[in-house]
Amino acid sequence: MALTNQDIIFASLMGSKAVATYQRTQLVQNELSKHVLPNIPFLPLQQNESSISNGSINPSFRINQADAETPEEKQFFPLSFSFTQGGQKWLFPYEPMLNTSSGNNIVKRNVAKQGEKLVGTIKERWSRKDFDIQVTGVLMGSLISGSVEDCFPKKQMVELFEYLKHNKEFFIYSELLEIEGITKVVVEDYSFPFTKGENVQAYDIKLVSDSSYSLLIKEEF
Repeated sequence: MALTNQDIIFASLMGSKAVATYQRTQLVQNELSKHVLPNIPFLPLQQNESSISNGSINPSFRINQADAETPEEKQFFPLSFSFTQGGQKWLFPYEPMLNTSSGNNIVKRNVAKQGEKLVGTIKERWSRKDFDIQVTGVLMGSLISGSVEDCFPKKQMVELFEYLKHNKEFFIYSELLEIEGITKVVVEDYSFPFTKGENVQAYDIKLVSDSSYSLLIKEEF
């Protein structure tokens, strides 16, 4: 059974073992649907646990309905943006994957005839590099298939793109980034790769940390 786009998303979020289990349940589902049961997915739930109760299917359960947005309190590391400090936040509707990297800028000098006791280079000065932040995830519309207006996550795309095209720094909120002292970022690169599924759009965003500096030095007389 070939990996689908949905399988790949689950692999990145839950690991390959979870995908293997998911594929097995899909095979079981396909066989059962040929006999007596309706085609209801095992994973992921397309609404919530209240859709199925006492062995019966809630009439409001829609086969074509995708997962609802994940509320902030149910995300492990929720991520949100705001244009101003303490301003209205935009929360990523589905928790993305975050990768951060940084380091030091070091000025090295080679010393001629350094002898046996002096090995390597002289480190004259160094400074901290910016943090590079990679944000990868998906946006999903409310319906799995249908017209563009019905199923494509257009509203989410428009709201996210407002930040991506912003030509100044903006504020970022994530407990993981707060530990690293990151509160402001600028957008360096972003892409929206082709994603299989009418209601799914992947994104890959590269952010760079930003800090406030005062370039004027006050002299004391």
